[in-house]
Amino acid sequence: MPAVFLKDRSLLFVSGAEAQSFLQNLITTDIIALGADEARPGALLTPQGKILFDFMIWQDGDGYTIETDAGQRAGLLKRLTMYKLRAAVALAPSTEEGVTVSWGEDAEGARDSQGARGSRGARDSRFAKASITLRRRAGRHGDGAEALYDALRIRHGIVTSGSDFALQDAFPHDVLMDFNGGLSFRKGCYVGQEVVSRMQHRGTARRRVVTVSAATDLPGTGTEITAAGKPVGTLGSVDGGNGLAIVRIDRAGAAMAAGTPLLAGDTPVSLVLPAWSGLVFPASADEASA
Repeated sequence: MPAVFLKDRSLLFVSGAEAQSFLQNLITTDIIALGADEARPGALLTPQGKILFDFMIWQDGDGYTIETDAGQRAGLLKRLTMYKLRAAVALAPSTEEGVTVSWGEDAEGARDSQGARGSRGARDSRFAKASITLRRRAGRHGDGAEALYDALRIRHGIVTSGSDFALQDAFPHDVLMDFNGGLSFRKGCYVGQEVVSRMQHRGTARRRVVTVSAATDLPGTGTEITAAGKPVGTLGSVDGGNGLAIVRIDRAGAAMAAGTPLLAGDTPVSLVLPAWSGLVFPASADEASA
């Protein structure tokens, strides 16, 4: 597959003697467990446990690179600066815009800007869960159509903020961060940690990412998914007859068990939980609360 340049992604650098501890005590990702060649998802949460900013993060020399949506970078930098206080940490936006993603043979044989092997980028842990090697690196290193990347992540249940969920409206569990390496329950406290830990231990997460399919093209992003006229979730990214949605799996599961059709607008749809999550639809409210 061709390498795809994502022009709407931006980068921040976090460096300094206390960069690791600063991030470890602030974001959802376990920075200490981050592999040298690994990019993991992460989030900075509100005190109420909802996603305020989402991003990918990987090691960069003695510091870290944070990749986020271009529209989020200024706000994220401002918020990180607010938390920095007197910590020995330097925060700086990159002058290089955009990120290249490559997968398949392109990921295994990626070359740097001088044409030499190496500098392949960091392996995205979300795709690794789906047994796909996909690498992310700063700058333009390919010209493949963005639609190819969107189709890949839709097929494997990998969401992005803006298209699939609104910031400050979703918990990490809603977007499967408890399964894709972006949410730690073993490290110490961080902003919003008490809320997400309580959701984990009580098993109260009901909204989850699903892949959506239809025999015809799906309606647009934001279309409500219903069962017997009652809302189940909302359609996110769409690629023809395939899409993503965040749904109440208790309601969707009960509808499927009863043979009740699921509709995105007026279009009949099927919902599947990503296999890599290991989740299944509960068939009843009792099973959902078990």
